[in-house]
Amino acid sequence: MGITSALVLFAVIWFMTFLVVIPIRLKTQGDVGKVVPGTHAGSPEVHNLKRKAWITTGISVALWIIIATIILTGTITVRDIDRWMFNRMDPIATE
Repeated sequence: MGITSALVLFAVIWFMTFLVVIPIRLKTQGDVGKVVPGTHAGSPEVHNLKRKAWITTGISVALWIIIATIILTGTITVRDIDRWMFNRMDPIATE
């Protein structure tokens, strides 16, 4: 895995994790009872985005280390995934 692949893998993991972390412990204006005129009651009252970004980064680093290790050691390959799910690739010819 090259450096570009590693960075792209980290970015994908980070954004997917961030989308999962954002709604955790979210307080809406309707929950708090302070709906600002012109906004929806489901609008967030308190974001805490900086804290959630740090939590996301920590989780993403741990997941990236695990996934990068699996890719670099060859524990699971593309052929393994294909064999489990689709069975479209030809087996590797060994002579």
